[in-house]
Amino acid sequence: MKAIRRLYFALCLVLTTVTLQRGCRDGAGNTGCAADTAETSAPAGINHLLDNSHSALRETEGFERTVREFMERWEITGASIAVMKDGRLLYTKGFGWADKEAGVPTDVRHIFRIASLSKLITATGIMKLREEGRLSLEARVFGPEGILDDSLFRDIRDRRIEKITVEHLLRHQGGYSIRAGDPLFHSASVARQLGIEAPVDLDQMVRYATRTRLRYAPGESNIYSNLGYVVLSKVIEKVSGMPYERYIRDSILAPVGCRDMHVGRSSYEERFPNEVRYYEPADSEPVESYDGSGRLVRRCYGGCDMQVLGGAGGWVASPSELMKFITAIDPDDSKPDILKPATIAYMTATDKGRYPIGWMQTTESDDWSRTGSLSGSSAMLKRQHDGYTWVFVTNTSSWSGSRFPKKISAMMAQAMSKVKNWPDRDLFVVENSPGSPTGSALSGDSLPATPAQEEAARP
Repeated sequence: MKAIRRLYFALCLVLTTVTLQRGCRDGAGNTGCAADTAETSAPAGINHLLDNSHSALRETEGFERTVREFMERWEITGASIAVMKDGRLLYTKGFGWADKEAGVPTDVRHIFRIASLSKLITATGIMKLREEGRLSLEARVFGPEGILDDSLFRDIRDRRIEKITVEHLLRHQGGYSIRAGDPLFHSASVARQLGIEAPVDLDQMVRYATRTRLRYAPGESNIYSNLGYVVLSKVIEKVSGMPYERYIRDSILAPVGCRDMHVGRSSYEERFPNEVRYYEPADSEPVESYDGSGRLVRRCYGGCDMQVLGGAGGWVASPSELMKFITAIDPDDSKPDILKPATIAYMTATDKGRYPIGWMQTTESDDWSRTGSLSGSSAMLKRQHDGYTWVFVTNTSSWSGSRFPKKISAMMAQAMSKVKNWPDRDLFVVENSPGSPTGSALSGDSLPATPAQEEAARP
């Protein structure tokens, strides 16, 4: 039996490496996406070492009934959940369909667009550069004294833009307006305003950030801004000297063991091999494609350029790897952190007058939350003061839009109340088993191969 499990574990590593490499191929079959080709020796992400059967538990039957009822009520095609307590991964499972048309049920391995949860990743990258002494939060972003002093960004229309600091952008205080619509979702219009042909790349979108007019002086008011976080992505590129996604992967994600998180693509055909299909409400209207072709497309597949949205909302990930990321930026001592305690405290300090850094809300009771919404996906991550952290992501958007995460939060509170005792275990240990994930699934020491895994490993 041990030999069979070792064989299965080895096969997991090989298959995952192939999957990651395929995910970095473009439409022409060339390797080298923004994250670069995965190393052939890269170990598997935890989402490939577990499956739904590892969380098929009697203790969570009431929890799962609540989740399924919620999905049915809101017509959610597929969803995935992870629950963690004090740095230990207790539960991770997929529900519904990853791709209904192809008959693929959602499993732990599947990755989803996480929308504005991406901002937490970008903010962590900025704060890491700050800790390394490579930038200051008080540093100006544009103008002669700015970080982005390149010639492309010198034609500044509103001189107040030169006063924008890194911290202003982190806290949505740059003063950018969305009264005419979010430029990230109107890139064909942005191209026309810049006098260039679409599609608009990252540099041109940042150039637009210097050519628009501010609604408020920097620091004067809070206006949630995707554009501000796109500019921060460019700041990371300039300061680090490497592409945004590569810096995040090499300096933030890889060191904490996140190996299957990427900046996503805009079309279904370019999706990653284990990425879900996205669904919109039946009455959703088509929109103009971001590429300037004039084509009308589904908003979730062509309404914006996911590569440009990148640091503001473009990442794809699994809940289990998001949990690993969170263990590296919270004060729990059970797992190593990527940031210093003082930095984490600064990011999450409660200030009613402005947003926290990266997070959407932090409370005096020490609850932290981060929400995200895109056409075709909704996401919410919450770290609670009682030590529980959870993430819920869907491949289906709701007509209630950005208000939907509040409904997710209420559902998760109800679902978690149905669990009298969570299993005493840590699913993260599967990564530390050199031979195989053996042992008792409920002991917390290690995990067994499931019957389905053993069957798959038999000659």
